[in-house]
Amino acid sequence: MIPTQLRQELEQRVAKAITPREAAVDVMKGLQRHYGWLTDEAVADAALLLGLSPLQVEELATFYEMIYRRPVGRVVVHVCDSISCWAMGGETLLRHLEQRLGIAAGATTADNAVTLLPCCCLGNCGNGPALMIGDRLFGPVSPEQAAAIIAGHRESR
Repeated sequence: MIPTQLRQELEQRVAKAITPREAAVDVMKGLQRHYGWLTDEAVADAALLLGLSPLQVEELATFYEMIYRRPVGRVVVHVCDSISCWAMGGETLLRHLEQRLGIAAGATTADNAVTLLPCCCLGNCGNGPALMIGDRLFGPVSPEQAAAIIAGHRESR
């Protein structure tokens, strides 16, 4: 169940939008922050708030890489795997983090602390290789710098 304050905030966002779909990402992200990921219940809640069908919300949710339809760790690390970052060592960065964290890309550590996700583009092409934690971009980062950044976020959670 959505807390009253969150419901009111999301309803206000939808009311300010020209069309409900314009507010869909904000609604999904708000529910994701509350639940930790976009649960089936959250999809149904979003559909009611937006006046859309659950299928329409699901279609939108699966389109956006920053909307999680399965549980994720407390820290989600997006590693850019666009051609720009790849050319600057992004693949090496991702492999190093997989080894360092002991998980494959797309997985979550056993302690549920970190989820490592490749991402098609973070829009930080001039500073590759890049990664993102939350809404914060980092780049260019070496494998060692990336590991230190993740360790800092892991400890602060």
